[in-house]
Amino acid sequence: MSKIVTDRIRPAGCSDPHGVDEARALLRIAVDMVETEMAGRTWAVAETFTMAGCAAAPALFYADKAMPLGEAHRHAAAYLGRLVQRPSFARVLKEAEPYFRMFPG
Repeated sequence: MSKIVTDRIRPAGCSDPHGVDEARALLRIAVDMVETEMAGRTWAVAETFTMAGCAAAPALFYADKAMPLGEAHRHAAAYLGRLVQRPSFARVLKEAEPYFRMFPG
């Protein structure tokens, strides 16, 4: 994810399209794994929200910013949607809003 994001802030003419393509391919593999695991599940572990969801929330949130999950990863996107609706994560996002403008892309 970081390769995709940092490439967005490189000076004009200094981007790394090959590196970004490789990073997108690796991110796609990771998100494909989440997609497969979340098919038919509500939460990552058991049927309750656990520390696994706490760990997944930031990674999925920023993965969606780097490479939108969309229809190709609808189970992962739905899981992220459930995570975002959790009061604790919703509060974190609300408190972070002033800083989102600093995130490239």
